Amino acid sequence: MLAVISAIPFDLLLIQTVNGIVTGMILALVASGLTLIFGIMDVVNFAHGELFMLGAYVGVIVMVATGNFWLALIISFLVIALLGAVIQIVTLRPLIGRDPLNTILVTFGFSLILQNFALWYFGPVARRMPAPILSHFTLFYLDYPWYRLVIAGLSAAIIGGFWLFLKYSKFGVWIRATTQDRVMAQAMGIPVPWVLTGVFALGAGMAAASGVLFAPLVGVDHSMGLDWVLKAFIVVVVGGMGSLGGSVVAAIFISLLESYASIWVNPSQAVIVSFVVLILTLLFKPTGLFATPK
Repeated sequence: MLAVISAIPFDLLLIQTVNGIVTGMILALVASGLTLIFGIMDVVNFAHGELFMLGAYVGVIVMVATGNFWLALIISFLVIALLGAVIQIVTLRPLIGRDPLNTILVTFGFSLILQNFALWYFGPVARRMPAPILSHFTLFYLDYPWYRLVIAGLSAAIIGGFWLFLKYSKFGVWIRATTQDRVMAQAMGIPVPWVLTGVFALGAGMAAASGVLFAPLVGVDHSMGLDWVLKAFIVVVVGGMGSLGGSVVAAIFISLLESYASIWVNPSQAVIVSFVVLILTLLFKPTGLFATPK
């Protein structure tokens, strides 16, 4: 095994490491919104991938209208966060305290509705979104785009800012109190129903932001959220349900494994590695590697 690894050229290994970290940080941003919603609300949001996709579409629309990528990122976050708040108030809030299967079915239904709406409204042809940074730098034999490193840094900054928000802001204290004991939090005067709405809105907005950041790397189409939400669910399970730090570590770890595996097999086959990690986690550490006790 060591002989096989040592036979890999160092430049190829470094390139795959960079690719794995970049992809991992985007995946961490997607998964952080998902793990936030589950960790606080105990809601498995099957529509998360479609919020990712709609965020990318909103970004394309704003980009075409204004030509400003960063404005598109901000507006997409706000619009999809508002949509998330509406979804939570109208459909999920009435289901609080009921069988969790109800929320799974509702979010799955929204997933199908949003996906088919995007197919009907935007059509089946993928949209392109130009990157705001077009320059490259030389990484061995490749012209590597600076934008890939920028989105990795931005994803890290967004997650870090979100962690600081949870730790030090008043709303963050309310969120942590609600996580620990909803009944006691409400007795202390915390508006728990609106905290849950805010949490869902933040998770939706983070999905939208990751969709805009990833859009310049691939085409934007109605099915782009499917693969990402599947990987995000794997990350949440492996990292530990409700653990923000665990999701980040698991996202980078899984992305690196897939990146290294693609050296020997087709990238579409390298995805199998993430499922192997998922199965091993469920067998030996079903609560996840960094599960937050509740």
